[in-house]
Amino acid sequence: MAQFEPHMQEMEQIGVQLVFVAAEKRTGIWKPVALLQKHPVAFPFLLDEDRAVTKAYGIYHRLGKDAINIAHPATIVVDREGIVRFIYRGENQADRVPVDAVIAVVRKILGSAQK
Repeated sequence: MAQFEPHMQEMEQIGVQLVFVAAEKRTGIWKPVALLQKHPVAFPFLLDEDRAVTKAYGIYHRLGKDAINIAHPATIVVDREGIVRFIYRGENQADRVPVDAVIAVVRKILGSAQK
């Protein structure tokens, strides 16, 4: 989340709506409700408590060296028609796609939609 926050204005200008999904229980180890109250974000945030969303997108992470019953860090770009146009699935909990790469993908999608 933190990597996208400084780019919020640019994202809005190019027509992007960000939504964050966390495969976490409300009362989970990271205390997401308390974290969001302490550090609010400017986008919608979904707690995927039953892991339905992360399983549907193929990013559920049952067990790994650095994860148990959560999601791989992922960035998914869905166009206005609901078609998944880009997925970056991190290999570990520290693996994130650079924001600039996501912005480039979105610009390419929007550019091809205008033609």
